[in-house]
Amino acid sequence: MTKSMTGSFYLTETVTMAALQPNSTRTQSTVDLSAYVNVPTGQAIAIESVDFIIQRDGDFGGEVGAFLGSNGSISTQLTDLNPGVALIRADGQSLVASASISIDAANNLSTAASDFYPDNFGPASLSEAFLVVNDTLYLTTGNDGFAVGTAALFVTARIRCRVVKLSTKDWMAIAIQSTAEA
Repeated sequence: MTKSMTGSFYLTETVTMAALQPNSTRTQSTVDLSAYVNVPTGQAIAIESVDFIIQRDGDFGGEVGAFLGSNGSISTQLTDLNPGVALIRADGQSLVASASISIDAANNLSTAASDFYPDNFGPASLSEAFLVVNDTLYLTTGNDGFAVGTAALFVTARIRCRVVKLSTKDWMAIAIQSTAEA
């Protein structure tokens, strides 16, 4: 049985994509959950939703036509296992949330592509949350089709979550599932 220990709160993490970062480059950052996940007491994190925000260096604006040097895409994933600065397939058990946007630089347009953006796991009940028993989340972002434009890009994940207490059986089941891919 899962019992909420806290109300919802937000964790944020940002990945910086350097100006002129080459095509097909991946960049990673981590979210430390060690203050929230506790094996002996059965504490875990229940992720309720994840929003991804992309901003351009300088004024933190959203001028998508300048995100990349030409047409391309930016893909982002949040996982609970380390993919080693790579993106994983969508059926991976460790995939918490993902987003992808296609960029039409000439027309200053972007389109969400092939994913829910943002990832919302449904009602706030814990049965609809993504439960994490690992002590780190990994935010990985990459550009495809063309290099990053002349200014750095910041891709931020805003993670709405809560601390929960799991039964021993539930904690073990999630731990086994989350390490099965490793």
